[in-house]
Amino acid sequence: MASSGGLPRVNRIGVGAPFRWLGGAWKDLWRAWPPLLAYGLALAAFSLWISLSFVATGGAFWVFALTCGFVFVAPMLAMGLYEAGALLARGERPTLARMLFVPRALSADVAILGLALLMIFFFWLQIAQIVYGLSTWVIYRTVETLAAFALTTPEGHRMLIAGSLIGGAIAFLTYGLVVVSAPMLLDRETSVFVATITSFRTVAANFGPMIVWALLISVLTLSTVLTGFLALVIVFPWLGLATWRAYGELVEAPP
Repeated sequence: MASSGGLPRVNRIGVGAPFRWLGGAWKDLWRAWPPLLAYGLALAAFSLWISLSFVATGGAFWVFALTCGFVFVAPMLAMGLYEAGALLARGERPTLARMLFVPRALSADVAILGLALLMIFFFWLQIAQIVYGLSTWVIYRTVETLAAFALTTPEGHRMLIAGSLIGGAIAFLTYGLVVVSAPMLLDRETSVFVATITSFRTVAANFGPMIVWALLISVLTLSTVLTGFLALVIVFPWLGLATWRAYGELVEAPP
């Protein structure tokens, strides 16, 4: 364990822990699948609607940018899933109503964390526009033409490399900020500053395993894009429940 002053103790874990979180969360998912899958279905339907709206108006770039930026706002969208994880851990059965209305998610500290993530999301959108503008002067209005440019031209390759490097750096910093802070704010009376510092400490104390966890999240999130967001129905609640399990194992419970 690692502790610092009045901050919560951070447990050290092995590299296999992320797979254990996913395994436990998979069982949790099917213990209360109706409300959990309904939660995932709502997000999948909303994501598909947003994407189709931009496609219909010739905004292929925005489909790409918003899809990549999803990881920055996902922790706040998963608040109901953290609540479900807490209920299941206590032997209670989550309902959709309890997942949609989480009183502790309305606290000022959660709002501050959400605002910080929203600012990071908008910052990413600005960066994506700059990278795109420096790569081409052509406005590609369909997903097909944008994909062809990105995958078959030197300029497109440079755009993908630059966007991936910058976006990956921003995403990893955001990951460190929020990986346990969001569920921690729902679980205990603490400030957003203590929660985010604890989140960074968990990554620093378990760098290898937390890299594995970040890669697993990335792969599963990418799978939802490749299926036209259909996989979000299962993947999003699965990851939300796994995140709750990760928090419970990484951060020592208060005395």
